[in-house]
Parts: sequence; C-alpha cells; structure tokens
Amino acid sequence: MLHKQDTQYLYSRRVILPEGTQPATLTLADGKITHIQTGLRDDFESEDGQAITNYEDLVIMPGVVDPHVHVNEPGRTEWEGFRTATRAAAAGGVTTLVDMPLNSSPVTTTLEAFRKKANAAQHKCWVDVGFWGGIVPDNCKADILEPMIEAGILGFKAFLIHSGIDDFPQSTAEDLRKAMPILAKHNIPLLVHAELEGEAPAHDPNTPESYEAFLASRPKAWEDRAIEMMIDLCRETGCATHIVHLSSSSALPAIAAAKAEGLPFTVETCPHYLYFHAEQIPDGHPEYKCMPPIREKENADKLWQALKDGLIDFVVTDHSPCVPGLKHLETGDVLHAWGGIASLQFGLSSVWTRARKRGFTPEHMAQLMSQAPAKFAGRPEKGQLTVGGPADLVIWDPEAQFVVSAENIFFKHAVTPYQNQALWGKVHKTFVGGRCVYQYGEHLQTPSGSFILKRSKQA
Repeated sequence: MLHKQDTQYLYSRRVILPEGTQPATLTLADGKITHIQTGLRDDFESEDGQAITNYEDLVIMPGVVDPHVHVNEPGRTEWEGFRTATRAAAAGGVTTLVDMPLNSSPVTTTLEAFRKKANAAQHKCWVDVGFWGGIVPDNCKADILEPMIEAGILGFKAFLIHSGIDDFPQSTAEDLRKAMPILAKHNIPLLVHAELEGEAPAHDPNTPESYEAFLASRPKAWEDRAIEMMIDLCRETGCATHIVHLSSSSALPAIAAAKAEGLPFTVETCPHYLYFHAEQIPDGHPEYKCMPPIREKENADKLWQALKDGLIDFVVTDHSPCVPGLKHLETGDVLHAWGGIASLQFGLSSVWTRARKRGFTPEHMAQLMSQAPAKFAGRPEKGQLTVGGPADLVIWDPEAQFVVSAENIFFKHAVTPYQNQALWGKVHKTFVGGRCVYQYGEHLQTPSGSFILKRSKQA
C-alpha cells in the first residue's frame, strides 16, 4: 500500500478514461487514483518531492483482467504456480486474474479444497487473484456450494465433456439443473466448457502428428449443440451462463438470439483463436493443441466480426500450461499431447497484433480485455480509470514490436506457440494498487497482490 509521501503523478497524451482517450494526469496515492486532470496538471506543486512522470504517447489504460487462467497450484505446481503465473501476468499488463478450479490437486470443488488453494497462493501473487469453484456431479447441493460462495468464490465452472482431469468429471444437464438455481439465488455465474461429444472422425492412431486429423475429431457441431443446451438451461433456471473459450463461429447465430431474448448469457474467446489459423499449423507441433481447437481462417474472421459487433463479450487467454513432457514435443504427437496453450503474458500483445489491422483501437483493447472482463468477475472498478478507483493500470506502446523468446517468458515453462512470433504492443510498466510491480523486463518490490473475493470476504 502506498503512503502519502509515495504519491505519484503520471501523464500521457493517450490515457484511456471512461469518456474516451485524452491527454491526462493521474494522481496515485494509497493504492487509489485520487485525482484525474485533463491535460498536463497545471496546479502541480511538488510538496512531496515527486515529479510528474511524462509518458508522452504511451497508452495508459486500466490493467488487463484475465478471468480464465489455470494456475494449477497446489498439487501440480510443477506445471505452473501462483508465483510464476502472476509474474507472467504482470509482464503482460494483467493486474487481476481469476484461477480455474481444475488442474490443481485437489480440484476446487469443496470449501476445504478452496481453503487449501487460497493458502497455497498466500504471499506469492504479483497481481490480484480471484477464484472460480467447480461444478461436478457429486457437489450440486446447497450445503456444498453455498459455503464456498460464502467464503468468496466468484462463480463456478462445469465441463460438458471429459475435462482431461479424472478428479473433475463432466456434468450432465440434470446435474446443472440442480446447481444453476443455487448460483442464480446468489447472483453468480456458471462458466461452461461447451462441447458435447458426438459423431466425428476418430483421430487415426497411425497419424498421431496430424493437426488436420485432430481438428476433424473436435468439430464445430460439438460446441454448437452444447451452447444450444446451455441457452435452454439459462432460460429455464435464470442462472447467468457464460461460455468459455468459444471457437466455433457457427454458434454465433444462437448466441445472438439468446442475447436478443434478454437472457443473462455471455461469451468469451481467446487470443489463439484470433491469432492463429488451422491452415498455418504444421503437423507434429503439439504446442498448438487446445480444446476446442484452433480452427480455419474463415472461422477466425467471423469471430473477429463478432467481437467488433459486441456479440462476443471479451477476450481471455485460457492460459493452460503443463510440464513439457506432456506436450510430446520431441515426437510431435498431437494425438496424445496435453491440450492447452500457455499465453498469459502475451494476451494483450497477441490480440493487438491482429486487431490493429482490423480497425480496432487501444480503446477497444481496454473494453475487451479490461472493462468487460472486470465487470464479469464482479469487480467493475478494476476495469476503468476513475477517481476513487484502484490504481491498477498498464502503460504500453501500441507502436512497438518485440519477438517472443524463451529469455523473455516468465511463466514456468517456455512452451508456447507464440515462441518466435513478432508481436506489436510492448508493455512498459504495470501498476497494481498503485505499486509498480513490473517495468522494462524486470519485476519490482515483492509479491503483494490481494485476493479478489465475492463481497470481499476472506477464504
């Protein structure tokens, strides 16, 4: 927390405020934005010895909020942990992330497991962290879910297909009919991995390295059917329903109809569905494997249009790392590789790299990666720069380019399809609660992120 003598003054000609981008001076003190003056502050008196830092044409915007991150601690910290994940987040301009309930051990499906996860995260986080709980067939009861909600869980996630973790089994429509009214009562969302297994070509075991075979084995129809089911359940229960990592553009008409109907139905997509195209993915490169899969360029074009039209609500990374051995990089075995893409540090830059050529502006980035996801996570104040709001912000250069290399990756394992990609949009500094935690490739001070819990209660 900042003290009065640590008051800071930041100026840029491109500060993204709720009313738009304009030259402005921000005053930060005690972890908050205490003053915003249009233009360079003209009544400044250096009574505390602090000068105004002039960032000229760098963009100052609300910190990125990423509500879809697999941290994996406790239990699988060798995959990723809170210390490494949040360092990567800070380097990518992320000031708040929300951790997913699976891939850790135990999975976050009980109050006891939630407490273990929160204890594991103590004193390790460079950014603020919230937590999703998990819905599985045997915990769809008020006496299990409500204590987790009372402890501060922000919402719950369910899988409609095997999650990849046996400890986190998939839920059926009947399971969700039990759980969703409980969540609706407490006004928290259900997040859904929306794939329903059905007819599809099996991945030929004789061609384990084929990306085309993998893509064919997870068709759009699996997503489309699952989303239609969730729209029906949303309508039936009144529970706020959120589709995670949308990859199928053919589901967009059903989503548009649900929104037009006024249902509490939201959707996210991910940088890898926007940045990469299936046609460009070579065989024998499991680092591109994720579920649902990266699809064709035509599909990506339609996702971009849905973002522009406001049909897709926001963009998250779905950072899902593992130990390198599970990716089968040496053999190129896509069929048996772990499905997940490590990308937490490069969400803003990868999206901006493609968005800048499609008529998007840094203001769009603030809306899609800060404001909208902050609102979804129940912390709208974290997604905008306002007087009295938290001093969570990122300072970045939309006109600067850098190349991703193992040397500048901060998440635990440098296994990512973004390796060697030249990205636009370089993060210069990240502030969390007024403290500069990252600048110019280095982390400062010590981990001091806070937990973001429902109703600010402690786990």
